[in-house]
Amino acid sequence: MYCKEVNLLHDNLSVRDGHLCFAGYDTVELAKKYGTPLMLLDEQRIRNTMRTYKNAMEKYFGKESKPLYASKALSCIAMYQIAKEEGIYTDIVSIGELYTAKRAGFPLENAFFHGNSKTDFDIEYAIENGIGYFVVDTSDELYALDRIAEKKGVVQKILLRITPGIDPHTHSAISTGKVDSKFGTAIETGQALEITASALCMSNLRLEGFHCHIGSQIFEIEPYCDASEIMLGFIDKVKEELGFTPTILNLGGGFGVRYVESDPVISYEENIKRIAEHIDSYCEANQLYKPTILMEPGRSIVADSGMTIYTVGSVKKIPEYKNYVAIDGGMADNPRYALYQSSYTVLCANKMNESPSFNCTIAGRLCESGDLIQENVMIPPVQRGDNIAVLVTGAYNYAMSSNYNRVHRPLVLMLGESERIAIKRESFEDVSRLDEFLD
Repeated sequence: MYCKEVNLLHDNLSVRDGHLCFAGYDTVELAKKYGTPLMLLDEQRIRNTMRTYKNAMEKYFGKESKPLYASKALSCIAMYQIAKEEGIYTDIVSIGELYTAKRAGFPLENAFFHGNSKTDFDIEYAIENGIGYFVVDTSDELYALDRIAEKKGVVQKILLRITPGIDPHTHSAISTGKVDSKFGTAIETGQALEITASALCMSNLRLEGFHCHIGSQIFEIEPYCDASEIMLGFIDKVKEELGFTPTILNLGGGFGVRYVESDPVISYEENIKRIAEHIDSYCEANQLYKPTILMEPGRSIVADSGMTIYTVGSVKKIPEYKNYVAIDGGMADNPRYALYQSSYTVLCANKMNESPSFNCTIAGRLCESGDLIQENVMIPPVQRGDNIAVLVTGAYNYAMSSNYNRVHRPLVLMLGESERIAIKRESFEDVSRLDEFLD
């Protein structure tokens, strides 16, 4: 029986013979077999969460409503293949993600292209590959897109990204709905109505609706209800002043995920139901038209479907100050603590039956004083060769990884009915592949 002081956090975690298990697999045995750092993905959990979103949105918003997997959370061929098989859409934020989706066989007519600074090359490449929708961020992009669409002989479907002026009280770096955000065009300044009028005059663009996104790691539904009211009010103003009725309102993503025990437990289906009820009630009370509702879950689909396993390299004890446990990974494969001081649950995967009595900081191997994964962690006393598990690393970990210090990006292993490699571990050759010798 595992130590009762240890929180397993999610139901795809268990303990067997003192070892931490994930998606039914012994993580210590996987570490021995594949080496570390090792990122694990729970395929069935990914699929189940996609189905939760798809079924709940169709049930409560209407049959035309769909989730878009926000693939910046983790963009790889395997994820686009799963999204395709589960019948959901995707959003992409670069032509690198577009190319990956294309290689995976994802139908690009079901892809939405985001980003606040798309180049002419980006736009041309996306149009040439049959992108479904552009989510237009600025007037500069709008005019460039119209010009390039004319050159390509297409009428391109678009949404306009609108800033509703909502502060959901998340970390400032992941709050995107405020008036002064780098994303979108603000309603409050009058510029949103101006860009809408401009879009409706473009002969090579077809405005289908509007998009907003207020932030990430939001556990309450009130910010979504507030945003929906503002956006529906804006839609009504557009209809009244410009004579245009949009067919789509994309409310973005941002539902929270439990990283630590203090994070609340939420039901995505229940949240969707309550937001839908609020929208229906608001539209009925104000006699407003309700467009098709889309949402863009990313983190909430893949975050708790992931885990990273490391090997301890050293233990440094500084009496009366601090203890350090150094691992064979770090901010190169998980930069979120260095960027946001993000909280994580950390366990010793091979000592799950032992009491977590050792307070320490989990430090990375990189030559950087800020290379930390978590501070003030309680784990059993550990030594070189033990395995450290960092939970809930499926989103914005591999996706934000780097080769800083010329370290290799880790192997990503998909765990389903069998284990299969989703992304190979980088080699020495991979790290220097783009280098050129100088004459």
